[in-house]
Amino acid sequence: MERSYNWSWVESRISGAAAEWNGCAESTADAGARFTPHEQQRREDAYDEALQKVEQEAKVARRGGEQRAEAQRRVVGVFPRFATVALGLDDDAVRMLTDGFIPLGTQFAQWARRFDPALPTADVVQACRNAWTVCGIQPLVGNRMEMTPAIIGYSLLYPYSDNYLDDARITCKQKIQFSARFRDRLCGLPVSPRDPHEDAVWAMVRLIEWQYPRIQFPRVYECLLAIHQAQEDSIAQSRRNGALSCTDVLRLSCAKGGTSVLADACLCHGFLTDDEARFAFNWGVLLQLGDDLQDVQEDLKHGSKTLFTQAVRAGKPLDGLVRQLLTFSTVVADQLDALPHGQPVLKRLLRMSWRSLILMAVARSDRHFTRGFLAEVEMQSPFRFGFLRARQKRLSGRTGLYRVLFESFLESADVDLLDLPEPEAWLLNGQAGLQPNYAGRTLAAAQAGLNFSRTRDMA
Repeated sequence: MERSYNWSWVESRISGAAAEWNGCAESTADAGARFTPHEQQRREDAYDEALQKVEQEAKVARRGGEQRAEAQRRVVGVFPRFATVALGLDDDAVRMLTDGFIPLGTQFAQWARRFDPALPTADVVQACRNAWTVCGIQPLVGNRMEMTPAIIGYSLLYPYSDNYLDDARITCKQKIQFSARFRDRLCGLPVSPRDPHEDAVWAMVRLIEWQYPRIQFPRVYECLLAIHQAQEDSIAQSRRNGALSCTDVLRLSCAKGGTSVLADACLCHGFLTDDEARFAFNWGVLLQLGDDLQDVQEDLKHGSKTLFTQAVRAGKPLDGLVRQLLTFSTVVADQLDALPHGQPVLKRLLRMSWRSLILMAVARSDRHFTRGFLAEVEMQSPFRFGFLRARQKRLSGRTGLYRVLFESFLESADVDLLDLPEPEAWLLNGQAGLQPNYAGRTLAAAQAGLNFSRTRDMA
């Protein structure tokens, strides 16, 4: 019998993920690689060398014309050495990034820019992070890595819907009305967009519907409704004046993170095995908790409730929670390794990225940890924590390494979008009923959802 991802199933998976998280409280995580001060210094030198080259080329790029294009190509050329020396990646991992993730991210970003030229770069980057997550899942479920209409649609829902609900300028009444209408649209009801914002959101849902017809792929829409329900529950809890227990906060985090990546995975080909669903849900929980750790300072200012802000407000150091998070990352990585598909290099890359997310978050919020703990985990980081804090503004600001690299990849060359719907033709305004250009597959095959290369038993 085919698995249904209704809310009852989601609640059972929340309980399962919470139990696995709680089971990590007394365990000791695998410390992973350790770095001597000399090794850290070597990586930091490579980091600074790349950063200096990028900053120099960024100044040239701002002049425009042919100089801009040449500077962008040189910026792109910096990345392989930076990834090899500073990040410690082997050649296979660098090739996977430069020949796989980066071209797909460029394809996604250029599609988004053509669809909505006013979309801020920060929003494109945010959406691209989710698109990369889905592309990372594709090989793990037996598909080739590729950009698809459904990945674009779901990933762009983040800036168009989530950020709208987080915008302090939008009234509570407007958010409630939008959320209700959005739910109706996800249910497949014929709800017409009433403003440009809804027009964009509805267009993203239509992209998913076009690749995955509702009758043939109901699990896709159960997953989308599940994450919508999780977000509504989180918003409702945040409006209540009463205190939330750590159990309540954990369940909310599991619901938001787990349903998000569950939807990512289901969008790969419309359904999942039980093992794939469990792994995807737990990966989402891990990413959510990692983001909560990363955002602890901002969440404290805004009064947001997470496991980490709860501990800080109670006067507790975050040592224990981060040890638990590192152990949980190992548990999820073991589930990843157990999946029958996906190259070992991809699995190593994902495992490394999870640890890096946690360690960088510790470096940023060092005031919330004991000195002994910081000394212990700093040896597991390829960079000293003081170095990461000192470079933070240069790395993430308007001219930071990551921002400049992303924009250089985005604008370095036009990419082939022929296998994707025409971005300019996808809004309903004045173009209802227009069939998009999807040259890479026949229209009949795409509408039938036959967009994956192998036959599988239903989960």
